[in-house]
Amino acid sequence: MGQHFLADPNVAAMIVRRAQFNPDDVVLEIGAGIGALTLPLAQQVKHVLAVEPDRKIAAILGNELSAEGICNVTIIEKDILQCDIEALAAKSDAPFKVLGNLPYNISSQVLVRLIHYRQVIESAFLTFQKEVAERLAAKHGNKSYGRLSVLIQYCAEIYPLVQVAASAFFPKPKVDSQVVGIEFHHPVSFQATDEDFLFQIVRAAFGKRRKTLKNALLGSNLEFGDEGISAALELAEIDSRRRAETLSVKEFVTLSNHLQGLRLDLQ
Repeated sequence: MGQHFLADPNVAAMIVRRAQFNPDDVVLEIGAGIGALTLPLAQQVKHVLAVEPDRKIAAILGNELSAEGICNVTIIEKDILQCDIEALAAKSDAPFKVLGNLPYNISSQVLVRLIHYRQVIESAFLTFQKEVAERLAAKHGNKSYGRLSVLIQYCAEIYPLVQVAASAFFPKPKVDSQVVGIEFHHPVSFQATDEDFLFQIVRAAFGKRRKTLKNALLGSNLEFGDEGISAALELAEIDSRRRAETLSVKEFVTLSNHLQGLRLDLQ
């Protein structure tokens, strides 16, 4: 399933310590595995919702928790991409926090899902491949800056928490990892008129990132023609010859809002 289990208890303890959880926190743990993070986490917080889709591994986790006398953990045998995060949050008294050693093959999908449900999430502490973590924090103008950079920076502050060597995992991955902290903004600094539409614009812009922004948008599935895109770029004061990676998050929001206005005028 693309999972690499954290096998170094010292690293696990460091991650939980640096995340600075509070005794009254309810934490959603993604990819609990056999409990490397679950056990030290459960000793620090009020309750842990441990998501682990593999039934055999979940059974091992249950045995580990029983052996340690830990009873404030609920094991959820389900794929995180299939979990109703809003329903889980409704059972706690306040927005919960998220901790996750994410399977590499679905890390981007999980992040997008958390962004979608961020109204019920206070913060998240997630382990990514180092390259992905750097991409998330990259600023516009940097070659690493891309779709995920814009999506997460639109709605959150992201910062490095712990660097984890590949040797701390089993099986050992080919690259090192980085745990990042994500603090969601409520509300965001620059509000998009329609967030789903903003994310469509960002996806289209980076879908053909070697092209100019205007040509990338024209070559996408968006319903705007040359005239509409040119008008929106002019209103947003963005040179049509620029490429997606040069636009700041604020510029993407401004462009999206102008395109959304034109779209409404056409209806």
